[in-house]
Amino acid sequence: MIAITHPEEDPVTPPPGSDAALAEPAASSSAPGSAAPDVYDRLAATPEFAELRHRYRSFVLPATVAFLGWYLLYVVLSNWAGGLMGTKVVGNVNVALVFGLLQFVTTFAIAYVYSRYSTARLDPLARELDERYAAATARTTDRTTEDGGAPR
Repeated sequence: MIAITHPEEDPVTPPPGSDAALAEPAASSSAPGSAAPDVYDRLAATPEFAELRHRYRSFVLPATVAFLGWYLLYVVLSNWAGGLMGTKVVGNVNVALVFGLLQFVTTFAIAYVYSRYSTARLDPLARELDERYAAATARTTDRTTEDGGAPR
């Protein structure tokens, strides 16, 4: 029979997200080398990891929707507004060519803005989580080698 306890009821269990909680492999881990997935699972359950995912999605989803909307506008206008798209802007350059070239400009602009956003808002948090993961897996590996290959 398996007993289920809550962290508030169990004084031995470290709080979720703490370095001690990350370093403790789950009781079900019995194979050598299986501690890293357990550490990752505990790390993925932390508020910091959830915040990283939220920050990533808050940029990527709106940017993707906006770009796809812009691209579909180009396609729709090309198919059903031939007169507008054929309008000459300068010399032999028409609206369709300008819109087509703006697709490339938009792609590079989104990549540039994402790079800046990632550097400022995602990378510091990801680095912190990576350091915690590396420290926790190093402690787990140290324990594993002390016990002769069996994680605790």
